Amino acid sequence: MRAVVLVGGFGTRLRPLTSSVPKPMLPVGHVPIIERLVANLARGGVVEVTLALGFKPEPFVDAFPNGTCAGVRLHYAVEPEPLDTAGAIRFAADVAGIDDTFVVANGDVITDLDVGDLVHFHRSRQAEATIHLIGVPDPSAFGVVALDADHRVERFVEKPAPGTAPSNLINAGTYVLEPSVLERIPLGHKVSIERVTFPAIVADGGLYAMSSEDYWLDTGRPDLYLQANLDVVAGRRRFDHCDAVHADATVAADAVLVESIVGAGAVAGAGVRLTRSVLLPGAVVEAGAVVEDSVVMGRVGAGAQVRSSVLGTDGVVAPGEFLHDERRPDPNAS
Repeated sequence: MRAVVLVGGFGTRLRPLTSSVPKPMLPVGHVPIIERLVANLARGGVVEVTLALGFKPEPFVDAFPNGTCAGVRLHYAVEPEPLDTAGAIRFAADVAGIDDTFVVANGDVITDLDVGDLVHFHRSRQAEATIHLIGVPDPSAFGVVALDADHRVERFVEKPAPGTAPSNLINAGTYVLEPSVLERIPLGHKVSIERVTFPAIVADGGLYAMSSEDYWLDTGRPDLYLQANLDVVAGRRRFDHCDAVHADATVAADAVLVESIVGAGAVAGAGVRLTRSVLLPGAVVEAGAVVEDSVVMGRVGAGAQVRSSVLGTDGVVAPGEFLHDERRPDPNAS
Protein backbone atom coordinates (compact mmCIF):
# COMPACT_ATOMS: atom_id res chain seq x y z
CA MET A 1 0.00 0.00 0.00
CA ARG A 2 1.23 3.51 -0.86
CA ALA A 3 0.35 6.79 0.78
CA VAL A 4 0.46 10.53 0.17
CA VAL A 5 1.07 12.70 3.23
CA LEU A 6 0.18 16.39 3.03
CA VAL A 7 2.97 18.45 4.58
CA GLY A 8 2.95 21.60 2.46
CA GLY A 9 1.12 23.98 4.80
CA PHE A 10 2.57 27.12 6.36
CA GLY A 11 1.72 26.24 9.98
CA THR A 12 0.53 29.77 10.70
CA ARG A 13 -1.42 28.81 13.83
CA LEU A 14 1.77 27.47 15.42
CA ARG A 15 3.94 30.52 14.86
CA PRO A 16 6.51 31.43 16.10
CA LEU A 17 7.48 27.75 16.43
CA THR A 18 6.98 27.22 12.70
CA SER A 19 8.92 30.35 11.77
CA SER A 20 12.05 28.19 11.88
CA VAL A 21 10.75 24.60 11.65
CA PRO A 22 7.98 23.22 9.39
CA LYS A 23 5.08 22.00 11.50
CA PRO A 24 5.44 18.27 10.66
CA MET A 25 9.13 18.43 11.65
CA LEU A 26 8.35 19.69 15.15
CA PRO A 27 9.06 16.94 17.69
CA VAL A 28 6.43 15.12 19.70
CA GLY A 29 8.19 13.20 22.43
CA HIS A 30 11.63 13.81 20.83
CA VAL A 31 10.51 12.41 17.44
CA PRO A 32 9.25 14.56 14.54
CA ILE A 33 5.49 14.54 14.01
CA ILE A 34 6.00 13.25 10.47
CA GLU A 35 8.06 10.29 11.70
CA ARG A 36 5.40 9.27 14.23
CA LEU A 37 2.74 9.60 11.53
CA VAL A 38 4.69 7.50 9.01
CA ALA A 39 5.42 4.86 11.66
CA ASN A 40 1.70 4.51 12.27
CA LEU A 41 1.03 4.21 8.54
CA ALA A 42 3.67 1.47 8.40
CA ARG A 43 1.89 -0.45 11.16
CA GLY A 44 -1.17 -0.42 8.90
CA GLY A 45 0.64 -1.85 5.88
CA VAL A 46 1.97 1.24 4.08
CA VAL A 47 5.39 0.60 2.51
CA GLU A 48 5.91 3.78 0.48
CA VAL A 49 5.06 7.42 1.27
CA THR A 50 5.15 10.47 -0.97
CA LEU A 51 5.41 13.73 0.92
CA ALA A 52 3.39 16.48 -0.75
CA LEU A 53 5.72 19.39 -0.02
CA GLY A 54 5.59 23.11 -0.58
CA PHE A 55 6.76 25.25 2.32
CA LYS A 56 10.40 24.63 3.34
CA PRO A 57 11.01 21.22 1.74
CA GLU A 58 14.72 21.17 2.64
CA PRO A 59 14.31 20.16 6.33
CA PHE A 60 12.43 17.01 5.29
CA VAL A 61 15.07 16.00 2.78
CA ASP A 62 17.86 16.78 5.27
CA ALA A 63 16.15 14.80 8.05
CA PHE A 64 15.84 11.64 5.99
CA PRO A 65 18.89 11.65 3.71
CA ASN A 66 18.72 7.92 2.92
CA GLY A 67 15.17 8.27 1.60
CA THR A 68 13.47 6.29 4.34
CA CYS A 69 11.43 7.23 7.41
CA ALA A 70 10.34 4.72 10.05
CA GLY A 71 11.39 1.96 7.64
CA VAL A 72 9.16 3.32 4.85
CA ARG A 73 10.47 4.48 1.46
CA LEU A 74 10.05 8.21 0.91
CA HIS A 75 9.46 10.23 -2.22
CA TYR A 76 9.18 14.01 -2.42
CA ALA A 77 6.71 15.96 -4.53
CA VAL A 78 7.41 19.70 -4.24
CA GLU A 79 4.52 21.85 -5.47
CA PRO A 80 5.53 24.73 -7.75
CA GLU A 81 2.74 26.75 -6.09
CA PRO A 82 0.16 26.05 -3.35
CA LEU A 83 -2.49 23.72 -4.78
CA ASP A 84 -4.73 23.18 -1.70
CA THR A 85 -5.48 19.66 -0.50
CA ALA A 86 -6.93 18.00 -3.60
CA GLY A 87 -4.48 19.73 -5.94
CA ALA A 88 -1.58 18.60 -3.76
CA ILE A 89 -2.84 15.01 -3.70
CA ARG A 90 -3.19 14.93 -7.49
CA PHE A 91 0.27 16.44 -7.98
CA ALA A 92 1.96 14.05 -5.51
CA ALA A 93 0.15 11.00 -6.87
CA ASP A 94 1.25 11.88 -10.40
CA VAL A 95 4.86 12.34 -9.29
CA ALA A 96 4.77 8.96 -7.53
CA GLY A 97 2.99 7.19 -10.38
CA ILE A 98 0.15 6.02 -8.11
CA ASP A 99 -2.38 3.99 -10.08
CA ASP A 100 -4.02 1.80 -7.41
CA THR A 101 -5.87 2.21 -4.10
CA PHE A 102 -3.86 4.53 -1.83
CA VAL A 103 -3.95 6.27 1.54
CA VAL A 104 -3.87 10.02 2.19
CA ALA A 105 -3.02 11.55 5.57
CA ASN A 106 -2.81 15.11 6.83
CA GLY A 107 0.71 15.70 8.08
CA ASP A 108 -0.23 17.40 11.34
CA VAL A 109 -2.52 14.66 12.70
CA ILE A 110 -1.39 12.35 15.49
CA THR A 111 -3.47 9.17 15.74
CA ASP A 112 -3.39 5.50 16.72
CA LEU A 113 -5.80 4.58 13.92
CA ASP A 114 -5.16 1.17 12.35
CA VAL A 115 -4.92 2.20 8.70
CA GLY A 116 -5.21 -1.45 7.68
CA ASP A 117 -8.70 -1.51 9.19
CA LEU A 118 -9.63 1.61 7.22
CA VAL A 119 -8.41 0.02 3.96
CA HIS A 120 -10.34 -3.17 4.70
CA PHE A 121 -13.51 -1.17 5.40
CA HIS A 122 -13.02 0.78 2.17
CA ARG A 123 -12.72 -2.37 0.10
CA SER A 124 -15.66 -4.06 1.81
CA ARG A 125 -17.90 -1.19 0.71
CA GLN A 126 -16.40 -1.02 -2.79
CA ALA A 127 -16.07 2.70 -2.10
CA GLU A 128 -14.49 5.27 -4.38
CA ALA A 129 -13.26 7.12 -1.29
CA THR A 130 -13.38 6.48 2.45
CA ILE A 131 -12.68 8.94 5.25
CA HIS A 132 -11.80 8.29 8.87
CA LEU A 133 -14.11 9.94 11.38
CA ILE A 134 -13.62 10.70 15.05
CA GLY A 135 -16.23 11.69 17.63
CA VAL A 136 -15.83 14.98 19.48
CA PRO A 137 -17.76 16.32 22.49
CA ASP A 138 -18.76 19.57 20.73
CA PRO A 139 -19.01 19.25 16.95
CA SER A 140 -20.25 22.83 16.42
CA ALA A 141 -16.72 24.07 15.64
CA PHE A 142 -16.13 21.46 12.94
CA GLY A 143 -17.50 20.09 9.70
CA VAL A 144 -19.83 17.26 10.75
CA VAL A 145 -20.57 14.15 8.68
CA ALA A 146 -24.04 12.61 8.29
CA LEU A 147 -24.12 8.88 7.39
CA ASP A 148 -26.74 6.37 6.30
CA ALA A 149 -27.12 2.90 7.83
CA ASP A 150 -24.35 1.47 5.62
CA HIS A 151 -21.90 4.26 6.53
CA ARG A 152 -22.29 5.98 3.20
CA VAL A 153 -21.77 9.73 3.55
CA GLU A 154 -25.02 11.60 2.88
CA ARG A 155 -23.85 15.15 3.45
CA PHE A 156 -21.44 17.46 5.27
CA VAL A 157 -22.70 20.09 7.70
CA GLU A 158 -20.20 22.88 8.32
CA LYS A 159 -20.08 24.16 11.92
CA PRO A 160 -23.68 23.32 12.89
CA ALA A 161 -25.37 25.34 15.62
CA PRO A 162 -25.15 23.65 19.03
CA GLY A 163 -27.73 20.90 19.32
CA THR A 164 -28.45 20.71 15.58
CA ALA A 165 -25.60 18.48 14.37
CA PRO A 166 -26.63 15.22 12.66
CA SER A 167 -23.79 13.48 14.53
CA ASN A 168 -20.69 14.26 16.56
CA LEU A 169 -18.42 12.71 13.92
CA ILE A 170 -15.84 14.88 12.18
CA ASN A 171 -13.33 14.36 9.39
CA ALA A 172 -10.15 13.07 11.09
CA GLY A 173 -7.82 13.63 8.14
CA THR A 174 -6.98 10.10 6.95
CA TYR A 175 -8.49 8.80 3.68
CA VAL A 176 -8.42 5.80 1.37
CA LEU A 177 -8.88 6.75 -2.29
CA GLU A 178 -9.28 4.97 -5.60
CA PRO A 179 -7.31 6.31 -8.60
CA SER A 180 -10.62 7.52 -10.08
CA VAL A 181 -10.63 10.26 -7.44
CA LEU A 182 -7.54 11.73 -9.10
CA GLU A 183 -9.45 12.06 -12.37
CA ARG A 184 -11.90 14.36 -10.59
CA ILE A 185 -9.09 16.80 -9.74
CA PRO A 186 -7.85 19.07 -12.56
CA LEU A 187 -4.08 18.87 -12.80
CA GLY A 188 -2.23 21.96 -11.62
CA HIS A 189 -5.31 23.66 -10.19
CA LYS A 190 -5.93 24.80 -6.62
CA VAL A 191 -8.73 22.54 -5.37
CA SER A 192 -9.94 21.54 -1.88
CA ILE A 193 -10.72 17.86 -1.41
CA GLU A 194 -12.96 18.66 1.56
CA ARG A 195 -15.03 21.41 -0.09
CA VAL A 196 -15.04 20.30 -3.74
CA THR A 197 -13.95 16.71 -4.40
CA PHE A 198 -15.67 14.90 -1.52
CA PRO A 199 -19.06 16.60 -2.08
CA ALA A 200 -18.86 15.57 -5.74
CA ILE A 201 -18.24 11.94 -4.72
CA VAL A 202 -21.12 12.15 -2.23
CA ALA A 203 -23.39 13.25 -5.08
CA ASP A 204 -22.41 10.07 -6.95
CA GLY A 205 -22.91 7.86 -3.87
CA GLY A 206 -19.28 6.74 -3.65
CA LEU A 207 -18.04 8.26 -0.38
CA TYR A 208 -18.06 6.15 2.79
CA ALA A 209 -16.76 6.79 6.29
CA MET A 210 -15.46 4.68 9.17
CA SER A 211 -15.49 6.02 12.70
CA SER A 212 -13.22 4.83 15.48
CA GLU A 213 -12.40 5.69 19.07
CA ASP A 214 -8.66 5.72 18.57
CA TYR A 215 -6.41 8.41 20.00
CA TRP A 216 -6.53 11.41 17.67
CA LEU A 217 -5.19 14.94 17.88
CA ASP A 218 -4.74 17.77 15.40
CA THR A 219 -1.45 19.39 16.43
CA GLY A 220 -2.11 22.65 14.57
CA ARG A 221 -2.46 24.93 17.64
CA PRO A 222 0.13 25.50 20.38
CA ASP A 223 -2.14 24.13 23.12
CA LEU A 224 -2.82 20.97 21.10
CA TYR A 225 0.83 20.59 20.13
CA LEU A 226 1.73 20.84 23.82
CA GLN A 227 -0.94 18.26 24.66
CA ALA A 228 0.41 15.85 22.03
CA ASN A 229 3.81 15.93 23.75
CA LEU A 230 2.37 15.51 27.22
CA ASP A 231 0.23 12.58 26.09
CA VAL A 232 3.31 10.73 24.84
CA VAL A 233 5.32 11.23 28.02
CA ALA A 234 2.29 10.31 30.16
CA GLY A 235 1.79 7.01 28.32
CA ARG A 236 -1.60 7.88 26.83
CA ARG A 237 -0.66 6.53 23.38
CA ARG A 238 -1.09 2.93 22.27
CA PHE A 239 2.32 2.58 20.65
CA ASP A 240 4.32 5.77 21.23
CA HIS A 241 6.08 6.75 24.42
CA CYS A 242 9.19 8.67 25.43
CA ASP A 243 11.45 9.54 28.34
CA ALA A 244 10.84 12.95 29.86
CA VAL A 245 14.46 14.04 29.42
CA HIS A 246 16.40 13.42 26.23
CA ALA A 247 19.79 11.75 26.69
CA ASP A 248 21.50 14.83 25.22
CA ALA A 249 19.70 17.35 27.46
CA THR A 250 21.20 18.99 30.54
CA VAL A 251 18.98 19.16 33.63
CA ALA A 252 20.25 20.36 37.01
CA ALA A 253 19.99 17.88 39.86
CA ASP A 254 17.58 20.12 41.81
CA ALA A 255 15.38 21.03 38.84
CA VAL A 256 11.77 19.85 39.20
CA LEU A 257 9.87 18.44 36.23
CA VAL A 258 6.13 17.83 36.45
CA GLU A 259 4.55 16.32 33.33
CA SER A 260 7.18 17.95 31.13
CA ILE A 261 9.65 17.13 28.35
CA VAL A 262 13.21 18.39 27.87
CA GLY A 263 14.50 17.94 24.32
CA ALA A 264 17.92 17.24 22.89
CA GLY A 265 20.49 19.93 23.73
CA ALA A 266 18.04 21.81 25.96
CA VAL A 267 19.15 23.13 29.36
CA ALA A 268 17.20 23.43 32.60
CA GLY A 269 19.33 25.19 35.21
CA ALA A 270 19.54 24.97 38.98
CA GLY A 271 16.23 25.31 40.80
CA VAL A 272 14.18 25.42 37.60
CA ARG A 273 10.58 24.21 37.82
CA LEU A 274 8.82 22.93 34.68
CA THR A 275 5.14 22.06 34.84
CA ARG A 276 3.19 20.71 31.85
CA SER A 277 5.74 22.26 29.51
CA VAL A 278 8.06 21.32 26.66
CA LEU A 279 11.61 22.55 26.16
CA LEU A 280 12.34 21.95 22.50
CA PRO A 281 15.86 21.14 21.26
CA GLY A 282 18.29 23.93 22.11
CA ALA A 283 16.02 25.76 24.56
CA VAL A 284 17.59 27.25 27.69
CA VAL A 285 15.87 27.92 31.01
CA GLU A 286 18.22 29.60 33.47
CA ALA A 287 18.48 29.12 37.22
CA GLY A 288 15.37 29.61 39.35
CA ALA A 289 12.98 30.17 36.46
CA VAL A 290 9.45 28.76 36.46
CA VAL A 291 7.78 27.56 33.25
CA GLU A 292 4.17 26.35 33.23
CA ASP A 293 1.87 25.21 30.40
CA SER A 294 4.30 26.54 27.80
CA VAL A 295 6.42 25.54 24.80
CA VAL A 296 9.95 26.96 24.70
CA MET A 297 12.42 27.05 21.83
CA GLY A 298 14.33 30.13 22.96
CA ARG A 299 15.76 31.36 26.27
CA VAL A 300 14.17 32.04 29.66
CA GLY A 301 16.30 34.19 31.96
CA ALA A 302 17.13 33.48 35.59
CA GLY A 303 14.23 33.85 37.98
CA ALA A 304 11.71 34.55 35.22
CA GLN A 305 8.18 33.16 35.22
CA VAL A 306 6.57 31.96 32.00
CA ARG A 307 2.97 30.77 31.93
CA SER A 308 0.73 29.66 29.04
CA SER A 309 3.17 31.06 26.48
CA VAL A 310 5.11 30.08 23.36
CA LEU A 311 8.72 31.06 22.69
CA GLY A 312 10.16 30.60 19.21
CA THR A 313 13.84 30.21 18.43
CA ASP A 314 14.44 33.95 18.86
CA GLY A 315 12.10 34.29 21.82
CA VAL A 316 13.79 35.66 24.95
CA VAL A 317 12.40 36.28 28.41
CA ALA A 318 14.57 38.60 30.48
CA PRO A 319 15.80 37.61 33.94
CA GLY A 320 13.06 38.17 36.50
CA GLU A 321 10.43 38.94 33.86
CA PHE A 322 6.87 37.61 34.12
CA LEU A 323 5.34 36.41 30.85
CA HIS A 324 1.74 35.22 30.59
CA ASP A 325 -0.28 34.12 27.57
CA GLU A 326 2.10 35.56 24.98
CA ARG A 327 3.91 34.43 21.88
CA ARG A 328 7.44 35.73 21.46
CA PRO A 329 8.57 36.87 18.97
CA ASP A 330 5.12 38.20 18.11
CA PRO A 331 4.05 36.23 15.02
CA ASN A 332 1.96 39.20 13.88
CA ALA A 333 4.80 41.70 14.01
CA SER A 334 6.06 42.99 10.67
